[in-house]
Amino acid sequence: MTKQSIQTIKTGLMAISLFALVACSSTSDTEEGAMDGEASSSSGSSNNGSARTNPGSTSGQLTQEEIRAQNALRQTVFYFDFDIAEFKPADRETLSFHARDLAANSRKRIRLEGHGDERGTREYNLALGERRANSVLNYLIVNGASRSQIEVVSYGEEQPAQAGQSDNAYSRNRRVEVVSR
Repeated sequence: MTKQSIQTIKTGLMAISLFALVACSSTSDTEEGAMDGEASSSSGSSNNGSARTNPGSTSGQLTQEEIRAQNALRQTVFYFDFDIAEFKPADRETLSFHARDLAANSRKRIRLEGHGDERGTREYNLALGERRANSVLNYLIVNGASRSQIEVVSYGEEQPAQAGQSDNAYSRNRRVEVVSR
């Protein structure tokens, strides 16, 4: 099998995975995993991605790095601390995978949707949601994405992920969602 065939297979597998992700997306599973820290624990593993399949193998197995990339691209919700517009340091690696994916797929477009909890005025929360989305936008651009691929919108407190006035509800509503378009 030629290098080009292997690359085509890998690209096809990535496209199928992304299609399945979009077709079967459910924010509840993704958000719960992110809230519990599961997403960051998988990205913090000691494997440096150097474990590779046999280059001559026709089994179509993905490398550890490709698996990590696919897992990172499944995380599309990023949570923020109260009244803070900077994303959490634990999200850097995942956002780097998103940036690399955009850089590698120049036709891909996303929308960053900024949200806030219900505390504060409507105007303040709209501005905070926009600052949060712009924080993610700037990181993606610095890491290889093109500005033309990304749209930013803020919903402030208008589209809560969880209703209620508990700390848990507030923390789930302070977020930026990455939406394919």
